[in-house]
Amino acid sequence: MDVVNKSTVSEFVLLGLSNSWELQIFFFMVFSLFYVATMVGNSLIVITVIADSHLHSPMYFLLTNLSIIDMSLASFATPKMITDYITGHKTISFDGCITQIFFLHLFTGTEIILLMSMSFDRYIAICKPLRYASIMSPQVCLALVVTSWVVGVMHSMSQVIFALTLPFCGPNEVDSFFCDLPVVFQLACVNTYVLGLFMISTSGIIALSCFILLFNSYVIVLVTIKHHSSGGSSKALSTCTAHFIVVFMFFGPCIFIYMWPLHNFLIDKILSVFYTIFTPVLNPITYTLRNHEVKTAVSKLKNRFLNLNKAGPLSYF
Repeated sequence: MDVVNKSTVSEFVLLGLSNSWELQIFFFMVFSLFYVATMVGNSLIVITVIADSHLHSPMYFLLTNLSIIDMSLASFATPKMITDYITGHKTISFDGCITQIFFLHLFTGTEIILLMSMSFDRYIAICKPLRYASIMSPQVCLALVVTSWVVGVMHSMSQVIFALTLPFCGPNEVDSFFCDLPVVFQLACVNTYVLGLFMISTSGIIALSCFILLFNSYVIVLVTIKHHSSGGSSKALSTCTAHFIVVFMFFGPCIFIYMWPLHNFLIDKILSVFYTIFTPVLNPITYTLRNHEVKTAVSKLKNRFLNLNKAGPLSYF
């Protein structure tokens, strides 16, 4: 606690993605559109899965939780960034900065484990279809989701505790549009080399290891699919390939940023946009809305809603 008391910085200035007014207007429109699309798309998935009993299966249960995490990940910093473009108020309190770090690592850590759970689900469904129902029981699915959140909380707490022990005595300009340890710890009044090693060991290596495990599981699944020539196998191949592309887009930036935390390049900002803004809106499109079962369920839900609206005025007579 003595180290904490040495901090004299009470707020940070978020420099954002650009100082150009024209680019800020462009970012405002694009990110606002992506944020609305993320919230609408993922909300539609959650409502559809809950409302349609045909989608009450392990895969859609995990996808629903992924949608909830994606909405959370898109909301921890994006709304503030959007409003900052309008108000020009780009400061954030020290507590607010720590809060952003907490939620960022909570949601990313949880999503990493959940993506691994979804990969495990697809592995069992394709490689061991006869045992799928017994292995992926409701209890197992619930345990996978709870484990994801527990790991996310533990990882996030370790990052926050680490950040709270750092002394900040100026400067206070964060070269990003949200607070994260790779950019915040460079402002600490201590040797950043040791801090960089901590970042690599706690976030970079973990993300890299999880990605390697995911990559191996998808390779096994794709090899298994390749030995089948039916139309269903071709569809499964297309689906798994699309899934892996989204996984790569999520893990790639995380691995790059946290494996080389001492660098401060413009590309770091661009990569941050990928896993905090772009990936949350791509997940519902790639994982769910391209699925025939979900399309059918959405169509039924829309027809049910339209029928209720038509029947509404008649109920008064």
